[in-house]
Amino acid sequence: MKILVCITHVPDTTSKISFTENNTKFDGNGVQYVIGPYDDYALARAVELKETHGASVTALNVGGPESDPTIRKALAIGADDAIRVNAEPSDSLFVAKQIAAIAQENQYDLILMGRESIDFNGGMVHGMVGEMLGMPSISPVMKLELDGDTVKMAREIEGGKEQVESQLPLVAGCQEPIAEWRIPNMRGIMSARTKPLAVVEPSSDEQGSQLQSFELPPEKGEVKMIDAENVGELVDLLKNDAKVL
Repeated sequence: MKILVCITHVPDTTSKISFTENNTKFDGNGVQYVIGPYDDYALARAVELKETHGASVTALNVGGPESDPTIRKALAIGADDAIRVNAEPSDSLFVAKQIAAIAQENQYDLILMGRESIDFNGGMVHGMVGEMLGMPSISPVMKLELDGDTVKMAREIEGGKEQVESQLPLVAGCQEPIAEWRIPNMRGIMSARTKPLAVVEPSSDEQGSQLQSFELPPEKGEVKMIDAENVGELVDLLKNDAKVL
């Protein structure tokens, strides 16, 4: 069984974000990068499946050389090899096309990725990949078990969970609690140095959209302290200032 895990190279949630060139480019100076948290869950589940079903796991990233340390972390966690498509992941459709091209060439049985990246939060790539490959695409998947060629999943829906079954091959967008995050141990870190990381050029350079500019959210206003006995003032502020009533 061959599993492809698509990972993103994203800023840590604690990083301070700023922009340059008249707010048209993200300033990556001093920013700590990590594997996308949802992708981390997908990778952890893939490694579990590898251990229980004897699968092989390939990590895939669309990005430049700066992504290599993040990819090496995925190898240290348990991926057997990795592929980096040497291109800027600036558009969801473009990224999906690169993933689909790699998947079609190598014929993976199961394609796992996070339900969304935490930088742009588009949540579209898994659906696009499934459509391009003619495979079912399920998201957000909270539980995933294999029974032969049948995949049994629990999917989060509004107000509850939905039990879903599908046949391989399949694309799944993952989230907690599908698996426990894994921290690379020393043996994994050492072995990751020698595991293969292939760099390939993109299948095309066509972009479906173009970024115009970034904008930071407005700064938070000052906190107003209201006396517990002054309910009228509180109601007035909620109604006229906060406009939530």
